[in-house]
Parts: sequence; C-alpha cells; structure tokens
Amino acid sequence: MDQLIRSMNFEFFGEGRHKVTPDALIEMKNVLLLDVRSRVESETISITFAHHQNITCMHIPLDELPDRIGEITREKFIAIFCPANVRASIAYMYLLLKRFSDVRILDGSYEALVEVVKPGAVWRVLQNKG
Repeated sequence: MDQLIRSMNFEFFGEGRHKVTPDALIEMKNVLLLDVRSRVESETISITFAHHQNITCMHIPLDELPDRIGEITREKFIAIFCPANVRASIAYMYLLLKRFSDVRILDGSYEALVEVVKPGAVWRVLQNKG
C-alpha cells in the first residue's frame, strides 16, 4: 500500500490518471462500468448502457465489494461510478490494492452520464451498429 500511495503524486493527479470522462468511456473498447451505489440508488436509477456493446454494466454496492470481488473481471477496463465520487474513490483504491491494473473513476455525476445518453448521442451509437 505504501508504494501505491507514493505513486499518487502531483503528476498522477494532475494528469488525471485516476479518472476517465464519460465521453472517453463510450469510445473505449471492452469496458466494465462498475456501479458502487447502494441498492436503493440503483433501483431508483438503473444504469445499463444497453445500446453500447463496448460497455458491460455491473452493480456491486461498495459495502458488498469485498465479498463479491471475484465477480469482477480483470480482462476489461474498469470505470467506477457513484454520483459524488466518494464511494468510487474508495472502490478505486480497493481494486488497486487487489492488483486490478486498468481501473479509473468515472468523472462526473449523473449529469455527466446524461450527456452521453441524450438522444443524439445514442442515435449515433445506433447508426454505427448498422
């Protein structure tokens, strides 16, 4: 853990190596969007990205993460989501400590996600499928 924290210097945070934007995320290949919100939040607003074949969504509440870590693949880029990035930051550190290497915090909140799923953006995705 000491070495991990030492690597998180000014350059690391200044370059945003710990985050990925929703715009960048939808352009990436082989992505797992890990939703660490509570069950109540997930039941209220579900995140699926059903028309984005490059993104698989998985909901694991932060408090269940230690017991369900085996469900998370190491074969995908992992973007972690919660609306205020607090739980996402905790999950980020936890996954790094568990030796997951390609992990980032999804930058922004619900508003940032809404921007990439507006009708025009989804229409372009659907057009590219055909």
